[in-house]
Amino acid sequence: MSESSHAHAIHRDDFGARLGMWLFLVTEMVLFGGLFIAYSYMRSKYPAEFHHAGAELNATLGITNTLVLLTSSLTVVLAIVAIQRGDRRKTMAFLATTLGLGLVFLVIKSFEWATKFHHGLYPNSAHLATLPHGEQVFFGLYFTMTGLHGLHVIAGLSVLGYMLRMVAKGEITQDRYVHLENGGLYWHLVDVIWIFLLPLFYLAA
Repeated sequence: MSESSHAHAIHRDDFGARLGMWLFLVTEMVLFGGLFIAYSYMRSKYPAEFHHAGAELNATLGITNTLVLLTSSLTVVLAIVAIQRGDRRKTMAFLATTLGLGLVFLVIKSFEWATKFHHGLYPNSAHLATLPHGEQVFFGLYFTMTGLHGLHVIAGLSVLGYMLRMVAKGEITQDRYVHLENGGLYWHLVDVIWIFLLPLFYLAA
C-alpha cells in the first residue's frame, strides 16, 4: 500500500470513528432530554414542593462539583493538544489529572448521597413517604438523574483510563489520536449534563 493510500485509509477510519461517536452522543442527549422534559413537567405540577425539596440539597457541594468537572474538561482538552504536539508525557499527565478530578467528583457525590440516606431522603424510605407527593417526585428524579449521571462519570473514567493506557503503550500518537478525541467528547457530554442538573436540583430552592 502506498503512503497516500495508507493516509487515505487512516482518514476514512478516523471519519467513521468520529461519526460513530457523534451518533452515540445524540442517543445520550435524547435519553437525558427525555428526563429533562419529565422534570420540567413535574416541576410545573409541583412548584412549591420542588422549591422546598431543593432547599434540602447542598448547593455548595453542587457548585464545587461543577467546578471540578469544568476543570476536568479543560485538562482533557490540554491532553489532546499535548498529543497533537507529540508530547506524550504531558498527555499522560493531563489525562491522569482528569481521572483524579473525576474521582473527586464521585467522592463528593458519594458523601452527598450518604447524607441524604442518613436523613431518610431516598426512594421508598419511610421518612420520604411522609412528605408531600411533589417532594417524593423531586427526590425520585434527583436520585434517578444524578445516579444515571454518576454511571456516565464512571464510564467516562473507564474510557479515559483506557486512553491513558493506549498513550502509554504508544497506540495513541501525534498522527493517530481520534480515540482520545472521542473519549474527550464523551467526557464533555458528561460535564454538559451536569451543568444542566445543577440549576434543576441544587438551585431549585
